Amino acid sequence: MGVEAEPDVAPPRGVRGALAETWASLRSVFVNPALRRIELALGASMIGDWAFATAVTVYAYNAGGAKLVGVWFAVRLILMAIVAPLASSLADRLPRKMVLITSDIARAVLIALAAVLVVIDAPTLSVIVISTLTGLIGCIFRPTQMAWMPSLTTKPEELTAANGASSTIESLAFFVGPAIGATLVATTSIETVFVLNAVTFLVSAVLVSGITPVVRDTPPAETDAGDDAPAEPGGALREMAGGFREIAHNRDLFLVGSLLCAQTIVAGATIVLGVTWAVEILERGPEAVGIIDSAFGVGAIVGGFYAIARASKNRLAADMAFGTALWSLPLLIIVVWPSPVTVFAAVVLMGFGNPLVDVNFATITQRIVPDAVLGRVFGAFEGAFISTMALGSLVTPFLLEQLGMRWTLTILAVVVGAPALIFLPRCLRLDEILRPPEGTDLLRRIPIFAPMPQSAIEALARRLVHESTPAGSPILSEGESSDRFLVIQSGRVEVTQDGRHIRFEGPGEFFGEIGLLRDVPRTATVSAVEDTELLSLAREPFLEAVRGTDEALTAADDIVTRRLG
Repeated sequence: MGVEAEPDVAPPRGVRGALAETWASLRSVFVNPALRRIELALGASMIGDWAFATAVTVYAYNAGGAKLVGVWFAVRLILMAIVAPLASSLADRLPRKMVLITSDIARAVLIALAAVLVVIDAPTLSVIVISTLTGLIGCIFRPTQMAWMPSLTTKPEELTAANGASSTIESLAFFVGPAIGATLVATTSIETVFVLNAVTFLVSAVLVSGITPVVRDTPPAETDAGDDAPAEPGGALREMAGGFREIAHNRDLFLVGSLLCAQTIVAGATIVLGVTWAVEILERGPEAVGIIDSAFGVGAIVGGFYAIARASKNRLAADMAFGTALWSLPLLIIVVWPSPVTVFAAVVLMGFGNPLVDVNFATITQRIVPDAVLGRVFGAFEGAFISTMALGSLVTPFLLEQLGMRWTLTILAVVVGAPALIFLPRCLRLDEILRPPEGTDLLRRIPIFAPMPQSAIEALARRLVHESTPAGSPILSEGESSDRFLVIQSGRVEVTQDGRHIRFEGPGEFFGEIGLLRDVPRTATVSAVEDTELLSLAREPFLEAVRGTDEALTAADDIVTRRLG
């Protein structure tokens, strides 16, 4: 009993088409209960977290001025860069759902404790330490969430759209969270913001607790995350370094990491550049940084919707290279014509490029990294981009002092933007590799393969062989050896047994599974009623895939039982 193939639909064109694609992608995310919960959990925790960061900044400034704020920010970044790759091994060793919930609850408890310390006027250092610990525990949330996302989706476009939704939520949180924090600090108290953030983490934990993955966490040949898999040789530290080893040994992953780190160097530089632009070009004082940040947020929100609309285009690496270039080359606009107009134009373009980097980096990593090490790879990337962001913020003041603004912007634009353009041919080749092979959609709609992760289905699709059978010719004969599984691409076949008609089958339907699964000769004859195009899968890969996934084997047995009955 196959599934009818869906008709091809011409893609919509123009602005309306882009909006339609965006809406369809977003809808595919939020009609999926698991994705809806994880996205809402991310939004709740991030909005509260940004509000909390604003309140802590105000608290630190009131206690020790700008110096304490700067020292706290630097120390926090350094510790996060160290802790993120180490802690991320938990995402590959423990059930990811448990890791997310534990992270949320632990942060909620710590922030509630910080609120109590503020109320009783405890030493400033105690509040700063607890706030830093909260950030360190939070280091594991995003890598774990990204590592878990493939298990909550059913196809590449849905995964890209989910990452796009996450990036857009991050942009909205960056826009909304500080505003809420600043408003509550001004109208109520710092501890009120702390309590609010504790509540948002608890909300996030409740949302995550209701998530059930729609597919297995791993391809058939790998071990489920959270199983008691043996530790890697060399002990815990070697296991924690697994993410860095994976990046170093995978050229495509190293390419992705290089583009990501190039972007975050500029991101760190803009922390300093924003103040410089506000003072020297906008001539409105350092407080105008908020206006520049808002312009960036607007660009990021628009870019997020654009990235979601691109979900079905399968141009992940090329779009990431384009997004990286947008993070640097617009700086040349300010070099040529430094004015408020060019500052805002450059910042909006950089904001637009941000989701193109974030969304596609996450999706590419999820597509090419084995699940068993995926959490550690995201943790390694998290540590790397925090480090490069810190590098950008440390080097930029020196460049400004020694070379001036125009040469600083030129260096950043060329040194960071040029590699993105140079890497473009490699990115295009990577997109060819990432593009789902022909037959993937057909296999995904077959109940036997539906429970398998996307990576496993694509691996099977690459092993499909085309067959053409003219009308009136037999495809399989009753009693012959069972050697392959077949799916109908186009045409129509008749299934007979002992000369008696059993059924007709058309595009998207399949046959040949009974003899393979029961290890018996063919139980029926299949003949082409029309000229028929078929895709066949050899015995070994078919059995290996089906027997390697419990849900697939159950579905296959149900189909065999029903057909024999």
